[in-house]
Amino acid sequence: MRDLKDDPLGLSDHILTWYDNHARALPWRISPKDRALGIQPDPYRIWLSEVMLQQTTVAAVKDYFHRFTQRWPTVQKLAAAEDGDVMGEWAGLGYYARARNLLKCARVVTDEYAGVFPTTHDSLLKLPGIGPYTAAAISSIAYDLPETVLDGNVERVMARLYNIDAPLPGSKPQLKTLAAALTPNRRPGDYAQAVMDLGATICSPKSPACGICPWRDPCLARTAGTAQSLPQKTPKKPKPTRRGHVYLARASNGDWLLERRPDKGLLGGMLGWPGSEWSEDPAPNPPFASDWRDLGGEVRHTFTHFHLILQVLVTELPTQYPPTERHLRVAADDFRPSDLPTVMRKAFDLWHSQ
Repeated sequence: MRDLKDDPLGLSDHILTWYDNHARALPWRISPKDRALGIQPDPYRIWLSEVMLQQTTVAAVKDYFHRFTQRWPTVQKLAAAEDGDVMGEWAGLGYYARARNLLKCARVVTDEYAGVFPTTHDSLLKLPGIGPYTAAAISSIAYDLPETVLDGNVERVMARLYNIDAPLPGSKPQLKTLAAALTPNRRPGDYAQAVMDLGATICSPKSPACGICPWRDPCLARTAGTAQSLPQKTPKKPKPTRRGHVYLARASNGDWLLERRPDKGLLGGMLGWPGSEWSEDPAPNPPFASDWRDLGGEVRHTFTHFHLILQVLVTELPTQYPPTERHLRVAADDFRPSDLPTVMRKAFDLWHSQ
């Protein structure tokens, strides 16, 4: 059995060999075989994928990534895009501040860096929407620099490899120190992806496949029989429930009344239905006086910090109702339910099912 303290590079070499044979094929990734031939990753695609993958699964991101890169194949193309077009393509991925920062970052890289992402961790941190993890991932995967990449998969692998029972998130600094000790100077980008792949495919949250793990022998949690229970997590507080109203108004010619939400806050910058505040006891706030009818049923959605229940009310949109700064009259041919954030699309689906 390898000693974790005395032979960290031996462990790194071992997982790189495993990665050469078992790397996942991902649309933003350069395979280890191609990388060995000198083919370099595109920093734009690495950055885009990492932003999309925050709080989201690979399976959910793939189709979005394909659409974005087909429509905006370079950071310069993305920087020149209309805000509403980007927000529309992002709809359904959630955490919409990421989309706003995506545009800000693309424009800074285009205007201030001539369309070339900086290479170092510190310089990447200066860009909008890029935090320590994303900066490390870009430096490592795109530029093959020995930065420590610590996502949820790597945290889980490190906690089990070293049998760390201190709960997350408090144990993050310790796990990062352990991960840094294993990060090699040779092929650090492939190594980072190897550990992430290990966590995603073998060292999974509920049923780790320890029998086929390349780090099976040195894994302290496997030896101790604690792998399935790690990493421990500090219990989360129960999420509160908020309520609200949304108002669907459609004209006889098919026009819809939508609103552009403020740039800051939940669903910032997204198109959606006019509505009330979201609180324990919200007051009705229709966009105009009318005979609003309760559609029946309700929309339920869960955000990071709370559950939301929406009452859906409908009426006919007057032919001459003028748009305001916030309200938009959208023609039937220009309305795409897919441009709505998920919670707003649920309200449309409820209307459509009637």
